[in-house]
Formats: sequence, C-alpha cells, structure tokens
Amino acid sequence: MGHGGNVIDELVTDHREVEEIFGKIEALPPGHKNRRMYADQATMELVRHSVAEEAYLYPAVRKHVAGGDALADRELEDHAKAERIMKDLEGREADDPEFDRLLVALMSEIREHLADEEDNLFPRLRAACPAGALDDLGDKVRQAKKVAPTRPHPAAPDKPPANKMLAPGVGLVDRLRDTLTGRGKPG
Repeated sequence: MGHGGNVIDELVTDHREVEEIFGKIEALPPGHKNRRMYADQATMELVRHSVAEEAYLYPAVRKHVAGGDALADRELEDHAKAERIMKDLEGREADDPEFDRLLVALMSEIREHLADEEDNLFPRLRAACPAGALDDLGDKVRQAKKVAPTRPHPAAPDKPPANKMLAPGVGLVDRLRDTLTGRGKPG
C-alpha cells in the first residue's frame, strides 16, 4: 500500500499484491486455517483499493474518458458484486465448505475486474488524461488508502462526495477492530 508513481502505476501494483495473496491461498489445501488469514489480507487490500478508486479514479474516468460514465458505472457494479462476496466470506471459517466456494467466486470476480481495468480502462485513461493529473491522482489514491475502511460495507456510498466524507471514520473503526482482533495476522 502506497507505492509511488501515477495513479495507474499505483493501482497496477496493488493488483499484483492482491494476486500474490491469491496465489498464497491457492497454494494451501482447502480447510487450512491460513486460508482465512490470507482471505482477510486480500479483503483488507481490496476494500482500501476499491474505496480509493471510487473516490478518485472513477470520477477522473467520468471527466476525461469518452464514454466514461458507462465505464465507471460498470466498474462500480463490479465492486458491489465483490463487496457482497467479501461480506458473505467475512463470517466464515476456513473449514466451512461455503468458505471455499465464496473464495473461488471472489478470486474469479476480482481477476476479471483487474484484467478489464488493465486492458481497457487504464489505457483509455492514460490516453485521455494529462500526465500531471495522473500523478496528482496517484497521490490522492495513496492518501485515500491510508484512511480507507478495511472491511466490506456494501451499504456504504460509492460516489463522491458522501464516500469521501464517510470513509475515514469507517476506516478508523475498521482498523481499530483489526488491531484488537489480530485480523489478517498469523494466529
């Protein structure tokens, strides 16, 4: 989290980090207790990443890219699907058969979303948005990830200005809960 560079470089690095966590999950047998820890780590990264995209990336897509409203709306729908899966996954233990089904669904949904962003959305944004604006967006995304929630909140607003106002407070509560419970840490 917080890698430097323009918004596209920042988000692609996040994508690689999530894929690395998915690889760790896939390397473990079903039911292994560490799958829960890695699922929590993936969720924490994905929620922070999504909140930052919703606050800064998608408004920029709407502003700079031809057909940006439809593109941003489709990406928000992807986020909503993934967030619902993460919320369902949240209360399940690694040895619950539903855990694996939900985890596979989440990884499939996320991989499809990441490929779409990298193959379609990012090149279009790079072509339409000035380099300085991309750099500025990178800084804003990094800042947003620092205070963003770490748990799925499917009912939370996903468009500015409401999401920008609520995310820091919800993020503070989530990070406190994570610290108190050791969520995402080896048990």
